[in-house]
Amino acid sequence: MPEAHATGLPMTHLLALDQGTSSSRSVVFDATGHPVAMAQQELPQIYPQPGWVEHDPQVIWCTQLATARDALRQAGVTARQVRAVGITNQRETTVVWNRKTGQPIHHAIVWQDRRTEPICAQLRAQGHLDTIRAKTGLLVDAYFSGTKLQWLLDNVPGARAQAERGELAFGTVDSWLMWNLTHGQVHATDVSNASRTLLFNVHTQQWDDELLALLDIPRALLPQVQPSSGHFGEVAADLLGHALPIGGVAGDQQSALFGQACFRAGMAKNTYGTGCFMLMHTGSTFQTSHNGLLTTCAAQVGPQAAYALEGSVFVGGAVVQWLRDGLRAIAHSGQVQALAESVPDTGGVMVVPAFTGLGAPYWQPDARGTITGLTRGSTVAHIARAALESIAYQSAALLQAMGRDAVQAGAAPVSELRVDGGACVNDLLMQFQADLLGVPVVRPAVVETTALGAAYLAGLSVGVYSGTDELAQLWRAGRRFEPTLAPEQAQALMAQWAHAVRQAVAA
Repeated sequence: MPEAHATGLPMTHLLALDQGTSSSRSVVFDATGHPVAMAQQELPQIYPQPGWVEHDPQVIWCTQLATARDALRQAGVTARQVRAVGITNQRETTVVWNRKTGQPIHHAIVWQDRRTEPICAQLRAQGHLDTIRAKTGLLVDAYFSGTKLQWLLDNVPGARAQAERGELAFGTVDSWLMWNLTHGQVHATDVSNASRTLLFNVHTQQWDDELLALLDIPRALLPQVQPSSGHFGEVAADLLGHALPIGGVAGDQQSALFGQACFRAGMAKNTYGTGCFMLMHTGSTFQTSHNGLLTTCAAQVGPQAAYALEGSVFVGGAVVQWLRDGLRAIAHSGQVQALAESVPDTGGVMVVPAFTGLGAPYWQPDARGTITGLTRGSTVAHIARAALESIAYQSAALLQAMGRDAVQAGAAPVSELRVDGGACVNDLLMQFQADLLGVPVVRPAVVETTALGAAYLAGLSVGVYSGTDELAQLWRAGRRFEPTLAPEQAQALMAQWAHAVRQAVAA
């Protein structure tokens, strides 16, 4: 039974703060994992120069607090009826602030920002790639937080001296939110966010002195690292009307893996957003990919480390935005399925949406988008269908890479793919995904899996749930897409895709 407060009100709800790249959202869940209310505010993007992407940390904080208050109001519950708060966040985005004033010293540098590629190139040239990969599971890339932090210390006047005196704090967005939610009482992060910094040794579960020295980062800047479920501190009573425990924290992709109840080795999820992010749980085993994937910490409950293989597609649902805004093939995104279904297939057309290069498993930053297989009979409907199918092709290439890694590690390949994110509501895309993969694609009844993962982690920490077995029982499939293509047909399609990718790389 849910606990009751001294007021007699049942403490039946969990509040998830979901701070993303394009918006701040808050979702109130009941104890069964059903979303009761959701509030969202758009987050302005700042582009100081080509390749640079920033956010205003104060706007991140203000929008997140406003949505939390709004979601509680919409749900018709008070903070006294909330058992705990969970936080999930855009990963790698880097904030540095003054410990005394709480003021950021610069805009947040967003994960998409490429300004630190020269630092990365120098690290690679100096031969540090293997050391960094062995300790962190990551590639040396401007995507991750470490080089962004180094850039801030070297380019904001006085920052390095302040950092060495212990006057500054570094954090990813989760740390920044916790600092503000607790009025500066908590400077912490969880293992899933720490593992995306290039500074955290995922074997020892500690900040690593050798990595800090390589990037010239003073240890005094760094937050305390904790498991993803546990007591992080308390939301100050004046913010939401009652002091609330912060009980769960995880980066957005690891939170989605948890929200999909992928708790065991070999279980995988794919999030279809602007890009696509596929994670496969590898249990307590750190597994180095030999097929172009990253190794990262999964959301962790208790002291036992948990790991996942991760692959990212840079342009997933964004290809639909390109059809709308670039080609003007559709007036709004919801029209893409009808246009694609107006033809029985692509007529041999292939779209490789390498608008910003190709991510995993290819890692070809210089690749450019291509359309191949055009004939006189090709129409905009064929191109639209090919663009939609490109999301499935790229995701299939990721899962195949994961399958090869699993086999090489002596594990079983993935037997089903759980899906979430905005584009997973497209039935045509999900069916084609199942056909290419040859395994069922399962869309959950609750597709708010990123926020749900944070709520589950928070609920575990305060005893709402007995353990992951109970959470696995709560997970419900909404629709299951079974493969209908013969394996040799799927293989032939993937061979066509591989040919198209080679042309994009050559371009």
